[in-house]
Amino acid sequence: MHTRLTTICIAAALLVSAASARGQAAAPKPPALEFVFEEMVTLGPSQPAGETPQGNRNIVPITGGTFSGPLLKGHILPGGWDWQLSNPGGCFSLQADYMIQTDDGVIINVVNKGIQCKNSSDKPSELYTTPSFEAPKGRYDWLNGGAWVGTLEVTQIDGKPAVHLRFFRAR
Repeated sequence: MHTRLTTICIAAALLVSAASARGQAAAPKPPALEFVFEEMVTLGPSQPAGETPQGNRNIVPITGGTFSGPLLKGHILPGGWDWQLSNPGGCFSLQADYMIQTDDGVIINVVNKGIQCKNSSDKPSELYTTPSFEAPKGRYDWLNGGAWVGTLEVTQIDGKPAVHLRFFRAR
């Protein structure tokens, strides 16, 4: 009888412990970010497209630039575009689509989307982006897929409009 009572008590203690652990589960570990490369992208003059049902549309030609990181470097090919939209609620969104070419001649498509909204103090929030890459099979196919985050800062190069982008891969 004593052994059976001990077994029942141990089982009950395990059930209570398991129930308690479920209620107090540890928070999931956030992903670590690994710096992959940065770009200095030169831009042409803005071309306002006007007011649309979604907001004020603007397009900006991508005219060139450079990129570099620990595993790749090269230049931005001219001919891409940055489609921008400012909506009446105070948010600004962008979608850029352009090509980069590595120093060894590989061409990679970059599609970069972002949104920025004014906060309660009427100041814009940080502008983070969600880039995706389309690299041909081979040396740079590690860029395809995965979770990516980017930062974007408006700047100038030789007095002309530009953006400084930094890309990070989630680990």
